[in-house]
Amino acid sequence: MSQPPVLIGADTTPRSQPPAHAFLDPELVASAVRLRDDAERMLMEHRFAVEEILTKVNILREEFLHLHNYNPIEHVGSRVKTMESILNKAVRKGCEPTIECIREHIFDIAGVRITCSFIADTYEILRALASQNDVRVLEIKDYIKNPKASGYKSLHAIIEIPVFLSTGPVPVNVEVQIRTIAMDFWASLEHKIFYKYRGEVPPHLAGELRDAAATAAQLDARMERLHAEVQGSARDDDAKSMDSTTVQQMVQFFRSTKTADSVHPH
Repeated sequence: MSQPPVLIGADTTPRSQPPAHAFLDPELVASAVRLRDDAERMLMEHRFAVEEILTKVNILREEFLHLHNYNPIEHVGSRVKTMESILNKAVRKGCEPTIECIREHIFDIAGVRITCSFIADTYEILRALASQNDVRVLEIKDYIKNPKASGYKSLHAIIEIPVFLSTGPVPVNVEVQIRTIAMDFWASLEHKIFYKYRGEVPPHLAGELRDAAATAAQLDARMERLHAEVQGSARDDDAKSMDSTTVQQMVQFFRSTKTADSVHPH
């Protein structure tokens, strides 16, 4: 096939296409840019809030190890939603296209998940977090005592903490989920099945999940009983060890201190 003739002197330089927003209302574009800039700052604040919570959890972990020779926290994970996910949720909730509306109606932009060994640990960690002076508890949902119909179990708390920026403190909401290893394993499987079937889980799989949730609950209860028995024995051993080693060293220390005072009185 012959090529069309090229006119002598014609400008054959490829023309770049104008950006898509060039055809939009300038005021609408300006609003979108402001929303983007405000959203980036909001996401930054939520990342900082997650770091604050992780620091608090790590301090609790070390304190438990020091005071009780026991770590109730098995694993900690965190995430901050993407802007795409936040906007999709904002549309579902009927939010206005403003950061203020998003902050007011979406509380799980930042999330921290704490996996504990036993059920009692989940409540103890929540109590320890909630009792801190800079933590304000907005909502608690106890799905351990009141599981969802699917069998899902976990402690959910929406807490507010201050993030200290150069312009001053900013209150930020963080969703904290606390569950046992067995609950976490079950929830991970349910999540995969839910998304595989786009929320329409076949009845026979839903029934299997409920049965598995009951089995996981039985496992949690049995392991907690074993743990209580072992911890009781461990405390007895610690007391004996304290009597036979540390206490003797303390007595010797106080004796040496008194001897030094008698030789060199103040």
